[in-house]
Amino acid sequence: MNREPEEKQEHESGGLQHAAEHERPHKRLSVMNYLTILFAAAFLLLLLSYLMQQRTNSETIEGLKQSVSAMQSIDSLQKEKEGLESQVALLEEQVAHLEGQVSALQNETAALQSTAEEQAHAAEAMDWFWRIQRELSRGRYGSARSLVEAFQATGLEDCLPTDHPADPEGPSPAEQYQEILAVLY
Repeated sequence: MNREPEEKQEHESGGLQHAAEHERPHKRLSVMNYLTILFAAAFLLLLLSYLMQQRTNSETIEGLKQSVSAMQSIDSLQKEKEGLESQVALLEEQVAHLEGQVSALQNETAALQSTAEEQAHAAEAMDWFWRIQRELSRGRYGSARSLVEAFQATGLEDCLPTDHPADPEGPSPAEQYQEILAVLY
């Protein structure tokens, strides 16, 4: 009887050994599958990390490109500003020069207008002088006195030329007028 339990034990232990031998490869397969899954997961995580890093790098590069583009725009705007400032300075110089010319022309115009007015007054005074002289030469002393009074009322006596236009050595119209006054009064 003793032998039966021993055989039974041997048989059971033989079955266990047999089961263990058959189970090990199955466990080995599970461990291999587990390791494969771990490596695949690690690889996927590495791939995901790489892709995220690439995306971050491309965003950084894009940001740097935009910064460089902005700096180039700023540089070109600054150069354009400097060019415009030099144009403004040149135009301001031209304006100052032209204002000087305008001022000189205004002064010249004022002088010419003054000269023209003086000449117009002198011409009018000479007209009065000739009329007075003509009346005096015709012997119309009363008419000549009336013309002298009207001439004095205009205030143009001082506008008579003080030098003779045709003969610098001869008496001027102003001197001749004084002689006429001496004859009439």
